[in-house]
Amino acid sequence: MNRPSRLKWQYPVIAVVATGAVGFGLMHASAATVGAKKPGATALIKKNPPPALFSDADVAALAKQRQAQKSTADALFTQWKKAHGSRRNDRAFAAWAEKQVPAPPAKAARTAELHQVQKLAKTRTAAGKKAATWLELHGKKDIWQLYLHDQRELIPQSQGAAEKARLKTALKLAKTITDQLATRDKQPAPYVLDPSLRPDKHLKAGQKGPYSYPSRHAAKAGAAVTLLSAWAPHRAEDYQAMAAQIVYSRLYMAGHVNSDITAGTLVGDLVGDYLLNAAGN
Repeated sequence: MNRPSRLKWQYPVIAVVATGAVGFGLMHASAATVGAKKPGATALIKKNPPPALFSDADVAALAKQRQAQKSTADALFTQWKKAHGSRRNDRAFAAWAEKQVPAPPAKAARTAELHQVQKLAKTRTAAGKKAATWLELHGKKDIWQLYLHDQRELIPQSQGAAEKARLKTALKLAKTITDQLATRDKQPAPYVLDPSLRPDKHLKAGQKGPYSYPSRHAAKAGAAVTLLSAWAPHRAEDYQAMAAQIVYSRLYMAGHVNSDITAGTLVGDLVGDYLLNAAGN
């Protein structure tokens, strides 16, 4: 694994991590006095800064795949918009979105995907595992909340609050839809099919789950990238690059196969389109 040749997309994370220790100490002390209040994304990433991540070459194929899936999602969303306009109905949208996600691949195709993950696992390095572990931990929401915080520094407070609420809704809705599909399709994660891929998971004999189709990380990344890119178009390339890092990490550590990533990205892109189009908060 090589350090990426283009580092600009890491800037918001690195900038926060580089903030003075005194500032972090004050934030940490303040959080402690609240008691049960959980630390925010900024505090979490300050406490656990990003390691060197994957190279652009490592994630290039998935980056292109994500872009292609966005075009598919945009075309599908026109159907929802034509029927519903900008009316907000999260439950109805979730039910509709679930129907747009194709059934998982046939057994032979999924077995071939598993073989690809097994092949990738043989190339793991200590640095790669460290990067993937960090991305898995912070890739569901912390990274995206931190990027939004970076944006909010330059916009009116009311607008920032509205965007924060909408991003939170997007991440939650992406989770809801992927969880429903995972329960419906019951596709075991690669490391469940081949426990040698993740011996640290300590699976029980006969265990079937967790289920991996579609990828929750990919869905949340798709939703976040769609929203953040619309709100700050000049940073879209940065968000796309980070999303590619996150989904690659899921293949690297055998949490998903490629079709899980594709389906999850479709879900996330649909959610992002829906919340950009929907009126109100």
